[in-house]
Amino acid sequence: MSSVGPNNSSSGGSGSGSGDVPTLLVRDERGRELLCYLEQLVPLDGNDYGLLTPVDTPVLLVHLPENEEEDPEEIDNWEEHEPVLAIAESVLQEHNLTLVRSAVMLTVTGDFDGNGIDDEEEDEEEEIEDSEELDDEGGDLFESLLDRPFYVGEEQYDLFIPLDPFFVVARVENGAGVLVVGEALERIQPRLEAELEERERSAD
Repeated sequence: MSSVGPNNSSSGGSGSGSGDVPTLLVRDERGRELLCYLEQLVPLDGNDYGLLTPVDTPVLLVHLPENEEEDPEEIDNWEEHEPVLAIAESVLQEHNLTLVRSAVMLTVTGDFDGNGIDDEEEDEEEEIEDSEELDDEGGDLFESLLDRPFYVGEEQYDLFIPLDPFFVVARVENGAGVLVVGEALERIQPRLEAELEERERSAD
């Protein structure tokens, strides 16, 4: 579990998606917002921590190298690539989709059904290896959101949807969420995981 991890939804939300799951608005240090489903609430040291999944579909901005032998490169600092994001916005608008610069991540909203994206392309899963998150068993799975990559100048880019569960951790205060990242997350993450595992054992 991490503050940011893949979400298995490719249809505009988390796997919860149910009207009876409460939502929580999360903000980052820049004031950007991300609406999430509240999956679990864990009290620790007098604070309530929420395990959340995004309501909208998270996407990764990926640079595709010219040399097929090189690995695609996920662009983490997407805030510094506004020209690329502007082109991505235009491409998504053609499919009645909207790119949102949300807290922590990029998300996409809109009608994913009948938006003109090629179904065969959408069903093909592609694997992108992230050296910081991979284990010995392989990489994380993603699928391309678009029917084809787009170009900015001579450089080629694409948007990918994570297929694995995507979680965010936030401290719940006054009905809203404050993202927990960096060293603060490293401190509480093992305790959160232990509490959730204990809940799973109790439920069984």
